[in-house]
Amino acid sequence: MVETPPLDERARARRRVPWLNVLGVVAVVLAAAALAVKNVPDALPNAKANRILNVSYDPTRELFAALDKAFIPQYRARSGVTLDIEESHGGSGRQLKSVLDGSQKASVVSLALISDIQTLSKRGLIASGWQRRLPNNSVPYTSTVVFVVRKGNPKGIHDWPDLIKSDVAVVTPNPRSSGNGQLSVLAAWGSVTTRGGSQAQAAAYVRTLLHHVAVSDAGARSAGDNFTLAKVGDVQLAWENEALREVAANKDELELVYPPVSILAEPAVAWVDANLTDPKTATYAKAYLNYLFTDAAQEQVAQFGYRPCNPAILAKHTDRLPPLTLFPITAIAKDWSDAREQFFGTNGILDTLSAALGT
Repeated sequence: MVETPPLDERARARRRVPWLNVLGVVAVVLAAAALAVKNVPDALPNAKANRILNVSYDPTRELFAALDKAFIPQYRARSGVTLDIEESHGGSGRQLKSVLDGSQKASVVSLALISDIQTLSKRGLIASGWQRRLPNNSVPYTSTVVFVVRKGNPKGIHDWPDLIKSDVAVVTPNPRSSGNGQLSVLAAWGSVTTRGGSQAQAAAYVRTLLHHVAVSDAGARSAGDNFTLAKVGDVQLAWENEALREVAANKDELELVYPPVSILAEPAVAWVDANLTDPKTATYAKAYLNYLFTDAAQEQVAQFGYRPCNPAILAKHTDRLPPLTLFPITAIAKDWSDAREQFFGTNGILDTLSAALGT
């Protein structure tokens, strides 16, 4: 860093005077602003009352920024209320914990897994039967896990068995903190069992796959940054929408590969009853989530690489969102809650496989 030569005293004096004048003007402006606020006593309370917080999972930043931008003026025109929608994004498991411990007072949650919201419901933060409160069992869009590879696919990665070739390094988020990470494990397991393999074969495959993981970040976005920017690994197990975004931004460096089979991911949404003691705020939260199922919102969902629950709108985007063979969670567990307990609970499948690897 180049240092500025010291000024002589005369120069110092000349330079001090304008800053004093500026400070005086700033003081006058701040005083006037303070008086203006005092003359509008309801400004700050109303702003706070019209605020909702959406605690969401890692890759949804761009989607919800666009949805918020569209919803806020529409809602203002309809109701006369200007909403302030705040967004929080991180690994879905980590976001779940922050709502559970109260460090984030979510008005609504839009998390990676139905089981994340079921956990909030079991803890009394969200009413039972929450899935019936919104269309499509409160799942506004679906997704899946796909592969992102280097340009030209030099390692020849086309299917799940290719991920455990001796020279392949895998990037996927940590399943203990990330919905993407959990889905990668579930998709890998189901890629074996839904094609005739046994539970023992699935366990052996996933154990080997975990051994090939070069980086296991806390969330999907940081995993993607490691793969695309730091150039770690040969293949990334990514949300489809993240894969589309990364490849579009790095056309000369990356390619998207759809495996022959993968999991049907069902990110879900709900308003958080325990945090909505103000009826007006509850009204805003419910209107916001209902908006996600409108045609306008579903169109934006598709544009950002998620699969809209509206089949007609999904059909308009088959060029970017092609038909896929996706197995439901019921192909490998009773439901999402059962899958969480079986695979990611204490002494579950992940713990057992990790212990075998000494991790």
